Amino acid sequence: MSLVLYCKSYRTDLKRAVRLARSVRQFNADAIAFYLSAPQADVALFREHLAGLGVEVIADELIVGRNPRLDPARLASLPGSLSQQIVKSEFWRLGIADSYLCLDSDAVFIRPFGRSDFLCENGLPYSVMDESRELLEAALVARKPEVVRNFFDEAASVQSRFERSGRAFAFGPFPVIWHKAVWESLESQFLAPRAMSLLDAIELAPLESRWYGEALLRYQAISLMPCQPLFKVYHYAWQLDRDRRAGVGLEQLAQLYSGVIYQSAWEREMDWPREGGSWSSRLARRLRRRLGRS
Repeated sequence: MSLVLYCKSYRTDLKRAVRLARSVRQFNADAIAFYLSAPQADVALFREHLAGLGVEVIADELIVGRNPRLDPARLASLPGSLSQQIVKSEFWRLGIADSYLCLDSDAVFIRPFGRSDFLCENGLPYSVMDESRELLEAALVARKPEVVRNFFDEAASVQSRFERSGRAFAFGPFPVIWHKAVWESLESQFLAPRAMSLLDAIELAPLESRWYGEALLRYQAISLMPCQPLFKVYHYAWQLDRDRRAGVGLEQLAQLYSGVIYQSAWEREMDWPREGGSWSSRLARRLRRRLGRS
């Protein structure tokens, strides 16, 4: 297949994954195949709750097992925020498709979509890539200088490893479209000559989309066709608060984006099987969200 949808998930995000799958079923105009992976221990749970939604559920272990240079024990010792990056980045090794739209569980489609939203006429993917000016400008207005500082620090941490000078690019936010040839070029031309695995790279700089993007710029495994973010991503509650005050809702966003993402931390009531924390902590979270401070 030229393109599939793929989501890496955990049981805590089960309800979010079901919501995503329902939005895919509603808006998937070209019937693009949808794959979701979870730890082997959670596969049965996801298959039960996603039954009838057209999702092929596979085990994370099947993906990482395709790379003999990955140490499963070492991978299992990483926090989930890091190990999931490796699983997502290794999905190409299954050989299911040339390209995959890599989704997170908290994504929701809000309008019809098809292959032409993600692939050029030559069948190669668009690459999400810009200088993140919208986010950085909003951060300055909101007096969040640390957001700007972190962006340039994170960009430099990977950019320098490819000896590239010049502008700092963002190769996200998620979802992003990845092509197997770019991951293969990173493996053969950067990691293998240094006796590294992707796990080593993520431990050095936990930014899988930047590793992909910088490899694309350096080795040019596919032609670069940049595009703006595919989904409206609310990184911070103050962004959502700003849009709501301006009367920007899903109807307006659907004119520009295929979907929307609200951070999981704001929707803790969707944790499976229930929201964690005491009654007071749950109340405090919702209060901060309502005030646009999360």
